[in-house]
Amino acid sequence: MKTYALFCSFVIFALAGQALASGAHSSDEHSDPLLFWSAGASVDGSDVRWLDVRTGALFTWDAYAWYGGDEAKFRLEAEGEALDGDVETSELRALLSWNVGSFWDLQAGLRHDFAPGPLTWAVIGVQGLAPYFFETEARLFVSENADVAFRLSQSIELLFTQQLILEPRVEVNLFAQDIAGLGVGAGLSDVEASLQLRYDVSREIAPYLEFVYQRDVGETAGITRDAGGDVENATLRIGLRVRL
Repeated sequence: MKTYALFCSFVIFALAGQALASGAHSSDEHSDPLLFWSAGASVDGSDVRWLDVRTGALFTWDAYAWYGGDEAKFRLEAEGEALDGDVETSELRALLSWNVGSFWDLQAGLRHDFAPGPLTWAVIGVQGLAPYFFETEARLFVSENADVAFRLSQSIELLFTQQLILEPRVEVNLFAQDIAGLGVGAGLSDVEASLQLRYDVSREIAPYLEFVYQRDVGETAGITRDAGGDVENATLRIGLRVRL
């Protein structure tokens, strides 16, 4: 099954690479390819003793970079968190995106989890702007062990001024089966809701203050309790967003 998953991932990347190469060229064969790039990251920290039963310094990161044209792009994404210097979650995603509508991209690629344990997933999903300006990501994951997961996140920017912005965000994760190694149960496993207030000093730099609430639900909450963990936590984070 692992070999089959990796073979499917290779086929996806091969086809996507061909599409990226063809989409990068303009209709005029004598003109230069219309290629662009962008990158950015958000990093923040918190002393979780203020709002949580856990103790120590919490550090989280969320970064991205992409390269390509209007029709197809190659995209890298990384996110994770560390508590008192110990990395608790960390994942890297490599995706090919095809523009399939005015505000939507179809995406396919790979995700690799470094923590809590090494695990590779095939990814397919969509990213775009839903009605009422909700930024949306919906992705289906199939692991090398044939486990299936789904992640949906939505956010919206509410402008007080052109520089002062409030951004609510919600993310949910679902699993098709119990996965003992990840400590999750079948069904809806967890919900994360956040409220970020940031100030855009410039397009490139924006400090922010963010309140984040996380809760395990369903079978996952029972698994967490049985392991002696906490099913919910809340943190107040101070961070910085950078764009290149």
